[in-house]
Amino acid sequence: MLSIPIERVDEYRWRIPKSARPGMRTDALIFASEDLLEAIRRDQSLEQAANVATLPGIVGPAIAMPDIHQGYGFPIGGVAATDIETGVVSPGGVGFDINCGVRLLASSLHVDEVRPRLKSLVHQLFRDVPSGTGQSSRLKLSDADLDDVLQRGPQWAVQHGIGSTADLDQTEERGCMPGADPQAVSSRAKQRGRPQIGTLGSGNHFLEVQVVDEVFDREAAERYNLDQGKITVLIHTGSRGLGHQVCTDYVAEMERVMERYQIRLPDRQLACAPIQSPEGQRYLRAMASAANFAWTNRHCIAQAARDAFKRVFDADVRMPLIYDVAHNIAKIETHQVDGKSRRVLVHRKGATRAFPGQPVFVPGSMGTASYLLLGRPGSSEAFGSACHGAGRLLSRSASKKGASAKEIQKELESRGIIVESLTREGLTEERPEAYKDIESVVDVVHNAGLASRVARLKPIGVIKG
Repeated sequence: MLSIPIERVDEYRWRIPKSARPGMRTDALIFASEDLLEAIRRDQSLEQAANVATLPGIVGPAIAMPDIHQGYGFPIGGVAATDIETGVVSPGGVGFDINCGVRLLASSLHVDEVRPRLKSLVHQLFRDVPSGTGQSSRLKLSDADLDDVLQRGPQWAVQHGIGSTADLDQTEERGCMPGADPQAVSSRAKQRGRPQIGTLGSGNHFLEVQVVDEVFDREAAERYNLDQGKITVLIHTGSRGLGHQVCTDYVAEMERVMERYQIRLPDRQLACAPIQSPEGQRYLRAMASAANFAWTNRHCIAQAARDAFKRVFDADVRMPLIYDVAHNIAKIETHQVDGKSRRVLVHRKGATRAFPGQPVFVPGSMGTASYLLLGRPGSSEAFGSACHGAGRLLSRSASKKGASAKEIQKELESRGIIVESLTREGLTEERPEAYKDIESVVDVVHNAGLASRVARLKPIGVIKG
């Protein structure tokens, strides 16, 4: 339970004032309903949000989204901006799965066409997209290929006949963050990542076949060819072992140098270094490389999914990319802070960039809806950010104490959802009851003015690691 005071601002906002504990340099601002706040209080995520407010150079409030839950140092569902000249960068503010993100494909298929062959489709997708820990890619990368991926992202894939430049146009940063430097990535990270390009991670990662269940913004939905009943594919995964190792490497490095920079924090998991320091700059170059790897990973998975659809249905099936966006990343951006324009490094950990008009994807669980939103001007209050999902309610160990994998699979099938998973844990740890109510989370984001509803998507087929 939270041991520091929290004040109600309005129906969807709460504040932990910077006077609440020693060392806080700014407030923490929480977006949540009263009911969600009660769920959020069950772990240490609000304590972590207050800790984030102690970071050197932090500007504006430390932000917590309605899907917030406890993470490594930073809460998952957190946003923090630090001044580009005087602030710090913290690997924990990005997380171990650098550029974990979501890619949404539209399709020309209607659910009535897919239902009769849904089991065959899910099985084909499960065969064609390697999923889970230890699964190896069908793509064989040389050392030079991997460095090219880290440097240029999915441009490498397009050059090798995978996907198209149209996909790049609908990808955040066109899939290539500036400043990437493969030399900043350790040989161990490269060794872990090389066999994993084009593979789906384990845990909460997934590939879902979904149906457009309801349209809220007809004009926006039509721009993306999202009529009610149309099929979509949502892909959620990140930088796999490569990104995890990058974070591991730089957390350890920053723990070693914090004393040199006279940085003292309430939690060592917030380990950081000045943005302009050699350590900070190396991490940002390595992080950009891992982000490019993740965009390439989702790009390759998307093409494998298209090919699977064509095997089961028709070579004429059209599956354009709607958008691909990261939700674990740090980016240099310009924002208004206290009425002044400032260049800041925005850490988004389990939070999605939500600039006005930009697509925002909010996945639910494998048994509940996901949402397509559009960023709104009000997101400037949160440094152009919105939530990234429903957010965990139960820990993975607690979730496993519920129903068995077979019971979960049977229950989902009774609701018309076909699931294939490499492991039992892929189902038990990720059962729908382990997550907050997606409708409540989206209500907060919509009503607080961060992003607005466009369409609700419901799963009918799920691939898990």
